[in-house]
Amino acid sequence: EEPLTARLAEAEAARRTAEASLDDAEEVLRQAEADRHTWSARADALALALDQARARAGAERLAAVDGGVGTLLDVVDVDHGWEAAFEAAAGEAIAAVVVDSVDSGRRALAELHAGDAAGAVLALGAGRTGASRSGTDAVRSHVRGTRPGVDALLDALVGGCVAVDDWPSAVDAALVHPDAVVVTRHGDRFGPTGWRVGAAGSGATGAALDEARARAGSATAAAAGARNAVAAGRTAVREARQAEVDLSKELDRNASRRRAAAEALARVEHDRTDGDGEVDALAAHVAELEERARRDVDRVGELEARLPALEAEEAAVAEQGRAMAEARNRIDERARAVSRMRSELDVRAAGLEERRQFLERRSAEIDQRLSRHAVERKQAAERRVELDRRARATAALSAFVAERVELVEGELEVLRERRRQQSAATREVTTHLETTRRERSAAERSLTELRERAQRAEIDEAEVKLRLENAVEALRRELDLEPEAAMAAPAPELPEGVSGPARVRELERELRIMGPINPLALEEFEALQERHEFLQGQLEDVKSSRRDLSKVIRAIDAEIVSVFAAAFAEVSLNYVALFETLFPGGKGRLKLTDPENLLDTGIEVEARPSGKNVRKLSLLSGGERSLVALAYLFAVFRARPSPFYVMDEVEAALDDVNLSRFLGLVQEFRDDAQLIIVSHQKRTMEAADCLYGVTMQPGGSSKAVSEKVND
Repeated sequence: EEPLTARLAEAEAARRTAEASLDDAEEVLRQAEADRHTWSARADALALALDQARARAGAERLAAVDGGVGTLLDVVDVDHGWEAAFEAAAGEAIAAVVVDSVDSGRRALAELHAGDAAGAVLALGAGRTGASRSGTDAVRSHVRGTRPGVDALLDALVGGCVAVDDWPSAVDAALVHPDAVVVTRHGDRFGPTGWRVGAAGSGATGAALDEARARAGSATAAAAGARNAVAAGRTAVREARQAEVDLSKELDRNASRRRAAAEALARVEHDRTDGDGEVDALAAHVAELEERARRDVDRVGELEARLPALEAEEAAVAEQGRAMAEARNRIDERARAVSRMRSELDVRAAGLEERRQFLERRSAEIDQRLSRHAVERKQAAERRVELDRRARATAALSAFVAERVELVEGELEVLRERRRQQSAATREVTTHLETTRRERSAAERSLTELRERAQRAEIDEAEVKLRLENAVEALRRELDLEPEAAMAAPAPELPEGVSGPARVRELERELRIMGPINPLALEEFEALQERHEFLQGQLEDVKSSRRDLSKVIRAIDAEIVSVFAAAFAEVSLNYVALFETLFPGGKGRLKLTDPENLLDTGIEVEARPSGKNVRKLSLLSGGERSLVALAYLFAVFRARPSPFYVMDEVEAALDDVNLSRFLGLVQEFRDDAQLIIVSHQKRTMEAADCLYGVTMQPGGSSKAVSEKVND
């Protein structure tokens, strides 16, 4: 045990050393990533600011002009911290396009005028002069040109500008020298054109952009090196932890073997003591059995002597038993016959009793019917007398009704005759009335037609008069002619086969197609033209915004690709290592479906346990799929650590061997984070530091319980 303990101490020291190295490497990686993000963001911001400056200066409009160098920000290099002071000193010239000669400047101005666009142009060698100031407070000493001829331009633009520490000193200097330009390093500007506080620009220059991109590239390379160092450190930590776990397991196995040997020795001593006691007991039991055997031999002799008498007695008893059985059978047969006769008598008695009861009920019913018939006879006699009386009254009433019917029939015949006469007269009047109505309707229709014709004639006459007046007015207004002169003028020649009225109708149709004259057409055209110009400006703004967004999107896509590639590389390495841990002898890897397009690629998980030539997850068992998922999950945990991990019954499908591997993985991660595992496995609960559960007593309510597990 002592060599194992010493090796375990050495493994723990190696693990602590590897973890310290890993912490240092991760700190370097975080610093490198922070520098990379900082310089990448600065490069994007500088590129966006330069693009905006070029757009304001009309650089895109002047891109096709020969001799264009770029904006002023593209051809200067400003010391760090002096960007705001230089932009304040340059003023409006900061957004100007630099050309290589005066002729190029003339062509650029002509292009701007031709395109009705705004912009500013600075021509190299234009003969500008400026008073250059020397000293540490001169802005010119902190800015340089990146191509020939720019230094002279800078002398003219910012040669006479000085920089002071704060704005009160700048105000004092501006009051002493009213015609000088005084700036601060914060971008404040004080000159003859006014006093301004605050930087107006972004401090973006081409040199600054190149420097930011170079620093971003260096930071990216440093981050890649730090990432490799972190991966190597994690591998070393993992190997050290694995070695420590292996030694701990070996030490535990050694202790288990020692405890097993001690327990086996104790069991052997106990078995030996029990064996001695059992030997003594067996010796006493053997002596007792020998004594009992002697007694049994004597008893056998006695029983053999009594055997003949007992056999004769048994034969007599058997004969007597047979006789008694025959007598019992005869008695049973007679008892069965008596039972049958009794049953038949009982059935007949029940039938006679039922017949007697039926006859008694029948007799009672007959007596009741006889009494009821006497009452009915009496009631029938009374009804006959009443019916005779009603018959006599009915005969008298019938005679009276017959007399009245004869009278009513006579009156009805008279009334019918009168009704026929009135109906005939009514039909004659109705016929005459219908004829009159038809004549009146025809007359009204004729009158309506005449009135409509008269109205149409009046309308046509009015239209003709109106058209004549309009034609006369049009002649006088448009042709300055009187109707007589127009009538005397020769008629225009008509195409062959076309009459005058047809030509007039054709011209009138064309006028109708043209529609009425719109007196507001000019105003509407001006409004539409103004709207068109406004929309054109909005469209240009949208296009500019689209270009800016495209640049931002490309920058974000590049960042996503970089982050995804780094994360995938780390997760892939961790997955391979963890898969080999959970599947000894197996191989697994992560593969991109489209490595050339990281933005749209998918990830395929390959798993091939030892002894199986399969790579699809669907062909694995449930426990193997769970282990593959755990390997991928913990690979992500290693690449992107978290202080907490929550897992819900992830080991439910694992057997004892795979559960041991999973618990070893949990043991490795519990040093760096807290793991909350929902489980029903006893071994998982035994590996926990604290247990939480919900229980409910019979007839009670549920309650939460917790318990800390002792070492």
